[in-house]
Amino acid sequence: MADALIITLVAEGALSPGDASAASDVVRGIGAEIVAQSWLEAGDAHDILARGDAPAIRAALEDALPAVDVVVQSGATPRRKKLIVADMDSTMIACECIDELADYAGIKAEVAAITEAAMRGELDFAGALKARVALLKGLPVATLDQCREERVRLNPGARQLVQTMTANGARSLLVSGGFMPFAVPVARQIGFARVLANRLDIDGDMLAGTVPEPIVDAAAKKALLEADGTPMSAALAVGDGANDIPMIQAAMAGGGLGIAYHAKPKAAAAAQAHVRHGDLTVLLRAQGYRRAEWVN
Repeated sequence: MADALIITLVAEGALSPGDASAASDVVRGIGAEIVAQSWLEAGDAHDILARGDAPAIRAALEDALPAVDVVVQSGATPRRKKLIVADMDSTMIACECIDELADYAGIKAEVAAITEAAMRGELDFAGALKARVALLKGLPVATLDQCREERVRLNPGARQLVQTMTANGARSLLVSGGFMPFAVPVARQIGFARVLANRLDIDGDMLAGTVPEPIVDAAAKKALLEADGTPMSAALAVGDGANDIPMIQAAMAGGGLGIAYHAKPKAAAAAQAHVRHGDLTVLLRAQGYRRAEWVN
């Protein structure tokens, strides 16, 4: 007999008994068998154990409950993961750092259009990165600190997610196609144990407009996840763009969690779950954490 799936419904402060009942009807309605169900936290998160087709269950529930986040995962692997590998820009923080840097140079619209196309998977990431950085040539290095202080804000739930997992024995890796001058302070703020991102070549006190090899791209993100040594079944990968898809799918293929967070369509479709509404604490709910267990 197939292992049961864990279906987690999340809508902090807004999940009603009617939503839970409707979800049960939807799951049964597509031919899945419900084994058990219970509130993870009344009004916030509800678990359903069921046997059936995971993608079909996710699609049906997202369609039926458009204001609820839905995570469907295997019940055969450890629910509380021992590794989180996370993207930075638009995942752990609320902006794309390169777009904000471009704003100081007066070319944000031009650079942001390239960023958007790359994140949708329409452009080669490395080529798009080099093209955008070339446009920043001559920008004062001091602008990096100014941009970070004025523009970079953590996404809600980032600290709770990483620090709660860390307190429960998980390793944490921040891996970004962005830049170390942003990623290192962000990793420190959130509580990541390790960080990998691109570097920027400097010419005196100005940006040189180039990025040294090797570039941290989709392949590098996936390689970092796989090189950690943690079993994939105990791994969680989260990101929002096309360059996050390989690491998300590697985690999924090994029985772990691959989550898209307020993501571009290709990443949302490739992941096993898409956080569309809530903040990063949805990933704690997916792992069965109650609010009293969160590290704040």
